Amino acid sequence: MILTIIIGIVCLAIGAFAMLFIQKRLLNAKTEAILQEAEAEAEVIKKNKLLEVKEKFLNKKADLEKEVQQRNQKIQQAENKLKQREMVLNQRQDELQKRKAENEAYKENLNAQQVILNKKKEELDKLTQQEIVKLEAISGLSAEEAKDHLIESLKEEAKTQAQAYINDIMDDAKLNASKEAKRIVIQSIQRVASETAIENSVTVFHIDSDEIKGRIIGREGRNIRALEAATGVEIIVDDTPEAIVLSAFDPVRREIARLALHQLVTDGRIHPARIEEVVAKVRKQVEEEIIETGKRTTIDLGIHGLHPELIRIIGKMKYRSSYGQNLLQHARETANLCAVMASELGLNPKKARRAGLLHDIGKVPDDEPELPHAILGMKIAEKYKEKPDICNAIGAHHDEVEMASLLAPIVQVCDAISGARPGARREVVEAYIKRLNDLEQLAASYPGVTKTYAIQAGRELRVIVGADKIDDQQTENLSTEIAKKIQDEMTYPGQVKITVIRETRAVSYAK
Repeated sequence: MILTIIIGIVCLAIGAFAMLFIQKRLLNAKTEAILQEAEAEAEVIKKNKLLEVKEKFLNKKADLEKEVQQRNQKIQQAENKLKQREMVLNQRQDELQKRKAENEAYKENLNAQQVILNKKKEELDKLTQQEIVKLEAISGLSAEEAKDHLIESLKEEAKTQAQAYINDIMDDAKLNASKEAKRIVIQSIQRVASETAIENSVTVFHIDSDEIKGRIIGREGRNIRALEAATGVEIIVDDTPEAIVLSAFDPVRREIARLALHQLVTDGRIHPARIEEVVAKVRKQVEEEIIETGKRTTIDLGIHGLHPELIRIIGKMKYRSSYGQNLLQHARETANLCAVMASELGLNPKKARRAGLLHDIGKVPDDEPELPHAILGMKIAEKYKEKPDICNAIGAHHDEVEMASLLAPIVQVCDAISGARPGARREVVEAYIKRLNDLEQLAASYPGVTKTYAIQAGRELRVIVGADKIDDQQTENLSTEIAKKIQDEMTYPGQVKITVIRETRAVSYAK
């Protein structure tokens, strides 16, 4: 039993060794097969890579050959162009050499001809000298004397003829210029319809019944005082039936007062607070009407591109006068005359009309009164980007500046035509208005003064001062100082009453 077990164990050991040997042989065989297969695959991959490398090399070589071919073509083209230029240069060089040879031949020919001419000139000089000697012998005068005598005679004859010719030209020019100027001026005047407008300093406000007068005056005159203080217009309520007189030299103030009275009477509520409210509203309406008048004027005259402030100034001309002549009417008339005259002279009528309309804008603003209105108007036009020839025409229409274009004399002439016709202007009214303006500006120059109004045809000056700036004692002093300054600096008929008003208001609202 033990022997059997030992034999079994020995057999198992021998089987195990045999199995290990066989597995090892099989493993070696598999390894060799795998290695052979790997070597084969490596050989295939190597061949494929070599083929890819060769293909890339061939492609690269083809690209390089193509690039080299293109470069060769460009080099060939450049060589061809250079050859053509060389041929052209050679041809030009040949032409230059031919011309140079021709010029040399021409110079030689000229030199030969010059030599011949010199010889002939010497011969001619000799013959001329011989003839001069013969003539001197015959006439008994030397050549210099004869020349001087001839020059003097010719000079006198030329002077006489030239003077006669100049006189004829001058007479003809004067005659034609006078005729032409008269024709243009007459034709311009005939083609423009002129109206005579005389500005007054009084406006009559008509009412339905005399009962309204009492309501306008108010209790103890408070309504009429509020109206006068708010508008700067003297309101005269007298025995004239169904009429109230508004007196002020400034037409804008009179218009504001008239419209305010019309609204107050229509509404029926007349008291100081309502008066101030209506006057403020009407003042705004008048300002809008001024702008609308300016726009309508520019549209009527066909003038475009004006600055809004210039349009406002043109509208304000409606309420200004120049020596009694309505300023807007004068400007429109001058503009139309300028356009007609410019057309007759072959100039631009639109520019002339524009310059004619704007020539008196310096009379509208109240600031810088020391400047002539032409200079002030030119500065305003320059400020609002008008063209230089328009600005020069405005500044030169009273010869304050030198005329730089043909528009300037046209504007000057047309301004004179519009203002010089019979009935157009009144010197007395203008002097009166200027005196009232000077009165107001003199009082407004004092510190603390808020408003100034000249009323009663300049016989009374009302000065409204700020209650927070001047006390009662200073109010009395201010009245005396203004009176003294008016006596020293102004000329006026009769006497001027200076009323300084200082008012304190306390306003509260019950809610």
